Amino acid sequence: MSLSHSDIARIASLARLQLAPDESERMLGQINGFFDLVERMRAVDTTGIAPLAHPVAAIEDISLRLRDDVVSEANNREANQRSAPAVEAGLFLVPKVIE
Repeated sequence: MSLSHSDIARIASLARLQLAPDESERMLGQINGFFDLVERMRAVDTTGIAPLAHPVAAIEDISLRLRDDVVSEANNREANQRSAPAVEAGLFLVPKVIE
C-alpha cells in the first residue's frame, strides 16, 4: 500500500493542517516508508513462533517488575466534578451522540 499526493492532501484537510509542498512531499515519503516497513514485517513467516510479552524474553529469562496495586491518591471525585455541567450518582452526564 502506498499513498499519493492527493491522499496526503485529503488527510491534511481532514486534520485541518496546511502543508507546504515540501512538507507534503516529506510527509508522503515518511508515511510510505512506514507502510513499506509494515509490508516487510508482514512478509516474515512467523508460523510456530509464540508471541513474547517482552522483547528481551527472546534472549534471557526475565520477570516483569510490577508494583503493588495500592491506592496512592485520595478520592477527590466531588472536587473533580464540581466544575462539570451535569453529574449524577458520581458520574459525568454527557449528551447522547449516537442514536
